[in-house]
Amino acid sequence: MTTTPGLHTGPAPGAGPATGADSGPGAAPGIGTGSGPRDAADGPPGHALERLGAGTLGWIGRHLDHFDPFTPAHSATHGATPAPGGAHRPAKAALELALLTHCWTRLDPGDDPRRAEATVRVRAIWQHPGFPRLLTAEPRGATQYRLACAALAPAGTADAPFRAAVARLTAADLAPAGRSPYQRLEVRYYADKAGVPHAIESYPELARRNVLVALPATALARARRRSTLDSPDTQDTQDAQDTQGAQNAQDTRNAQDAAAPRPDEPPVTVPEAYALTHSAFYLSDFARTGPGLPEGAVADAAALTGRLLDHCVRHDWWDLAAELVMTQVCLGLEPTGTPEGAAAIACLARAQRPDGSIPGRSAATRAGTADPAAEYFAKAYHTTLVTALMTLLLGPGRTP
Repeated sequence: MTTTPGLHTGPAPGAGPATGADSGPGAAPGIGTGSGPRDAADGPPGHALERLGAGTLGWIGRHLDHFDPFTPAHSATHGATPAPGGAHRPAKAALELALLTHCWTRLDPGDDPRRAEATVRVRAIWQHPGFPRLLTAEPRGATQYRLACAALAPAGTADAPFRAAVARLTAADLAPAGRSPYQRLEVRYYADKAGVPHAIESYPELARRNVLVALPATALARARRRSTLDSPDTQDTQDAQDTQGAQNAQDTRNAQDAAAPRPDEPPVTVPEAYALTHSAFYLSDFARTGPGLPEGAVADAAALTGRLLDHCVRHDWWDLAAELVMTQVCLGLEPTGTPEGAAAIACLARAQRPDGSIPGRSAATRAGTADPAAEYFAKAYHTTLVTALMTLLLGPGRTP
């Protein structure tokens, strides 16, 4: 999940979710390739969730220096002065930590020392005079990053330097023109939380045009086309139309290639899947409210989410699996009570390492135990944080 603004672009079907800077060599995908104890992974979902939550939150707490773009630990990964083209990555890790603490506070208002320590770190980052430069160094995401920074700002940062960067947002920065319905939803979500005026249409209008409504029908249409191509009747029809001659022989071979067994493909593309999960997060404010979809759309979106989860479990796509479990919560489902939700939680538990981390976005791109600490963090932090947030959404502090 990119829990902060922006979509991941995906590779070809079957190659796994995109990883950007988190990618790297790893073992071939396959269910059960993680290092976590098998009994915890294969037991009741509640036991796996408890271990996932304790492990991921513990790992994050021990690596706060790596989330902070102004510490030596972070410089070891990104350099003391990040170049403009890559400077958004330090901001991204910090924004994701802020989102975790933001949701954690809403879900569990108690005095958890782990959350308190993470919040102190977020506050220090937000107050640093160098943070606005990281928010705006990547022009493509500057508007979203500034809005998210203001929306997720912890108490005690009212006069922090980043406020000036937010104040410089113009009407053009927030205009709906040139943005897809999903992109407009993303801007509206963070702008509303930040208290920044904008001209984006209402949530009901955005919901009607959202991928949560459109994608289920798109996925079914693609499945029907694949079924038609793979049907023996299609091949028989093509064969019957063939005549003698070299050109016709080539046509026959082409038809046979088209009707050959196709690789296991996800119901929708990876970028579409991330748009679906993030839309559920924004429309429901991370499960605080209903998503406000038109009548019948929730059931269709939930069915597509289930099919995507099945695919993620088969291919060990850990990051997307955690986001899809969260999507089930946002759609009003109880993931531990669905076969695909329980299987995804078990898959993540198997992937979890003894130190509590989830080593990458997928089995194919996971970090190796011999990787340097900074490199391991770069590959593991995002999915570990997403999984931690998933366990919080499924925990006892959430609204029934």
